[in-house]
Parts: sequence; C-alpha cells; structure tokens
Amino acid sequence: MVGAGMMDDGGSTQAVAGTFEDAATAQATAPAQAGAAEPAPAPEPTRAPTPTPTVDVAAQRAKALDAALKKYAASAPEFSVAVLDRRTGQRYSYRGTERYETASVVKVQVLACLLLTAQDDGRDLTSTELALAKRMIRLSDNDATTSLFSKLGRASGIGACNKRLGLTQTKVSSSWGLTRTTVDDQVRLLGELVDTKGPLDADSRKLAYTLMSTVDSSQDWGVPAAAKAGEKFTVKNGWLARSTENYRWIINSVGRVTGGGTDVSIAVLSHDNATMSGGITVVEKVAKLTRQYLKY
Repeated sequence: MVGAGMMDDGGSTQAVAGTFEDAATAQATAPAQAGAAEPAPAPEPTRAPTPTPTVDVAAQRAKALDAALKKYAASAPEFSVAVLDRRTGQRYSYRGTERYETASVVKVQVLACLLLTAQDDGRDLTSTELALAKRMIRLSDNDATTSLFSKLGRASGIGACNKRLGLTQTKVSSSWGLTRTTVDDQVRLLGELVDTKGPLDADSRKLAYTLMSTVDSSQDWGVPAAAKAGEKFTVKNGWLARSTENYRWIINSVGRVTGGGTDVSIAVLSHDNATMSGGITVVEKVAKLTRQYLKY
C-alpha cells in the first residue's frame, strides 16, 4: 500500500515542509502517469433520478444512520462523515463540525485554489502547473504539493481561496498537511467542484474531475467503496502516522459517486487508527453505512 509505514516530523526520510506520505513511491510512478491519456468527464446519467424522499422519510433514514454510526463508533477510532446528495439537495452529517487534520485531502483545496488563480489571470494552467497538479492529485506527490502551496501564497493564499469556496470551518496550516477541517466543509468543497453556478468555470471543473477520477490504483480506496458496479467515482485520500498521537494514523477520504440515479459527495475523516489498513477499513465501513441507510 502506498504510504505504509511513513510518518511525519522526524520519522520520514522525505523531510520537506508538508511531506507526510511516500513521495518516493509517487515519484517512481510519475512518468507512467504523466503520459496517460486524459479521460473525458463521465456523461450525465440518462436514467431518471431516484425520487426525492419526503421530509419524514429522509428524517427517518438520517435517524437510522445516526444510530448505526453511533453503534459503530463505540468500538472504532474517532471519525466523522458528511454526505451531499446533489440530486435531492439533501445533506447529512455525523459530527459534522468536528475538526480533524487533513493530511493529503488538503490537496483538493490546493487544486481548487490553483484553478481559481489561473481563472483570475484569464489563462490556462501552465505546463509546469499542470504537471504538478497531476502529480499532486493522481499520485499524492508531496513535493509537487509543496511547490504549488508556495506558489499560491502558502497558508494565507489558500485561506483566501477557501473563503471564496465557502469553507468557513477550515484553518490552513503553514505545514499544509496539518490543516484542520470538517466533513461539512469538505462536502461543500466537493460540491463547488461541480457547481455550474459556483466560482470554478467549466474548464476548471472538467480538469478537477479528470484528475480526481484517475488517481493511482493504489490510492482508490475509501469513498469508492460506496460505489456500486457500473458507477463512477472521484477520490482524494490522506494518510498520516501522527507523531503527536503516538504515531497512530489519520485516515481521510473525500470524493464523489455518480451513475444511474446517484450523484453524491462523501467526506470521511478519522484519526487514532492503530494501522493504516485498519483506518482504511473504518472509512470504507462508514462510507458504506451512509449508502445503506440513506439509500442513495
């Protein structure tokens, strides 16, 4: 598994600002990824969307999911989850305003800020910016992220972009992977990446989709576990063995599932996982529970 055994602070041999994951593995696979053909965004489903549940039914489903998550939380590391159903407009969150360190899911914020900045200048991404963005999202490359983070003005620059994106519960850290956020903010960001009335234009939305739907196969865990056969997904994950928590793992996953009558954004944040694999099990279980009970 990419990133297994890596730590932050002095525990990593890839000691650069904001470096938390296995940059060496990402660099090793970069040439093959860089030459990959760009897939077109998934077409809009032709099947009629699932009818919007009545208020009473939606409330009953949310209450049942609350109970299931509370039961699971009694024996699992701490987690939170939020879901935005774009077809019905309904939102759900469990511990939605609890702040967690992002690890590499912050890279979606960096990407959105890069796209907004280029739009402001009335230009496309440069070839260098595009190459860095591909490595950052597809491979979770930390050196590429640090380069873009610096170019965009570091914490203050990303924070200014976050305000434009409506992220009111996120505090950007000068060490980008230690940015603190909530699942409510993360599904809001995922919504902005596809909102035709939002700040990102059509080309920016298309590029964000392309990159997040073509992550390296070793990193397509988490949110994709909630997808059914034939559905498409986008994803960005984060993983970090945190020195301040006795090197227990932060495991986060954010993304979108689409196809048929489904179009949902999901964010799961967790920490205090004993192992990386154990944390992946937690976030995937939580993502699947949201589908089981909300019936999207």
